[in-house]
Amino acid sequence: MSLYYSLTRFDGISEPVFIGLLNYLKVFRNREFWLSLGNTFCFTAGTVIAGTIISLFFAVLLNKKIRGRGWFRAAFFLPYIVSYIAAAMVWQWMYQPDSGIINVVLEAFGITPPLWLGSTTWAMIAVIVMSIWKTLGFNLIILLSGLQSISAELYEAAALDGATQVQSFFKLTVPLLKNTVLFVVLNSIITGLQAFDQIYIMTGGGPLKSTQTVVYLIYQNSFLYFKQGYASAMSYVLFAVIFAVGLILLRVTNRRNEGGVGSV
Repeated sequence: MSLYYSLTRFDGISEPVFIGLLNYLKVFRNREFWLSLGNTFCFTAGTVIAGTIISLFFAVLLNKKIRGRGWFRAAFFLPYIVSYIAAAMVWQWMYQPDSGIINVVLEAFGITPPLWLGSTTWAMIAVIVMSIWKTLGFNLIILLSGLQSISAELYEAAALDGATQVQSFFKLTVPLLKNTVLFVVLNSIITGLQAFDQIYIMTGGGPLKSTQTVVYLIYQNSFLYFKQGYASAMSYVLFAVIFAVGLILLRVTNRRNEGGVGSV
């Protein structure tokens, strides 16, 4: 039905009027859509790159035999089971300019904090940090399961050959963990391109639309402006973008596997 509605002028109440591909043409001519798409890619790049690196760091750390390892694993995973709405509301309070705990701590160290959610420069960064914290536990568990599937004998053999821990990480861990990392990256990309909850609660797409994502724009057109036909067309354009990005990533990875790079 949404595909049919994307070809109509439909406000969600009146009878849909078929208009063909006009909604799609309107999407591609809309500067606000391209601005939102740029913001979406910026958000996705930040959460995927930084989130994957941080998750991998903690996964490697928690894969070692350290005291309280089980407690730390549970603590990292706990934010993931909290709803995005609840987590976003907590972080919105933490970013408050006067009473937020982040600014209080920074001021205690003599650092003048920025106006986090009210700044066109810092608002996106603030939302990215919150999103990385929220999904860190899930990514960590996936990467940890991949690390535990690597035989300890490989590391012992590398140590006997004189390899340092850093060399073992880049020569053994990274190649053998490649497909697990690919899953985390692909899942993070899909999640990032559909970002809405944290934007809706923390910034409302502002300030000056600096954090407005495509899904938030779809929400506005569908439920605030009652342009559900147009919003449906925008949804299918976003679906095409997600599908294309995922397909490109998978094909590039497959080519590298065929080129002789080790795979699991």
